[in-house]
Amino acid sequence: MKIDQAATDDIAAPFVSSLMRVEPQWIDYNGHLNMAYYNVLFDRAVDEVYELIGIGLPYLRATAHSTFTAEVHVRYLRELHEGDPVRVTWQLLDYDEKRIHYFEQLLHAEEGWLSATSENMTLHVDMSAKKVAPFPAAVMQRLARVKAAHGRLPLPQGVGRRIAMPERRERGVR
Repeated sequence: MKIDQAATDDIAAPFVSSLMRVEPQWIDYNGHLNMAYYNVLFDRAVDEVYELIGIGLPYLRATAHSTFTAEVHVRYLRELHEGDPVRVTWQLLDYDEKRIHYFEQLLHAEEGWLSATSENMTLHVDMSAKKVAPFPAAVMQRLARVKAAHGRLPLPQGVGRRIAMPERRERGVR
């Protein structure tokens, strides 16, 4: 499959998704966006980026290769409600011959505040063998160009965070 080099030139640093809205069926009994649908919004933005990078649905159909998510860390920072307009930023943190490490931020599209973040590691998979496989040279070249552009960006707050209970210092307990 030939990949159009010019397509990568369209990726902003960071990439900013198209405008999306919180859909009514995504609201939970607490009256805000259910946690599962934050991932839907993040995933829709990834689909847009993957099309630009050249590893979207046409790539899968032409090569029988795709990506699988290996790990995700989502932080929920501020509630979203029905109808809220949102955009997702996508920043490539690193990659190698079989993996992509990226960070996303979900922003209220009109007011600009940060609602959630998602740090992800994806694997390039040969769908016929269901095994991790190296990216083709053309994709590696495209990722290198994206990394060069995104490498100039500061690391977003929250990259590399882990889940842990805060240390307590109550009643002499350490």
